[in-house]
Amino acid sequence: MHLKRDGHEHGPPIVPITFHLEDPQGLTGTERAEWHLMGGTGESILEVALDHGINIEHACGGVVACSTCHVYIEQGMEHLKPSDEAEDDRVEEAPGLKRTSRLSCQCDITGPGPIVVRVPSWNRNAVKEIPH
Repeated sequence: MHLKRDGHEHGPPIVPITFHLEDPQGLTGTERAEWHLMGGTGESILEVALDHGINIEHACGGVVACSTCHVYIEQGMEHLKPSDEAEDDRVEEAPGLKRTSRLSCQCDITGPGPIVVRVPSWNRNAVKEIPH
């Protein structure tokens, strides 16, 4: 499934975001475990990751119908759109639930950062679609 982009507006990439990847090989095909990127207000954490080659699972395409894009926000929760009831319901289904658990597809950047995200190694979709 590919990320559903609705053409929403977002700001210039001026918000610092650090990604800590517990399975860098599985997510990027490299051994690089720490990524320092820049995102824009209005962009989701998932969009920033995918745009830079960090392939966070998102089986539903980012429409809050699964929990495969589950991440931990280690810093900067106040710089993200608060979760809503739909996200809260889905994130509860994710394994390894923590107080800092969020769905990366729903973490829209709202503030100047910095934001630190941990992508757990076990959060992989075992069944992937093959593009036609």
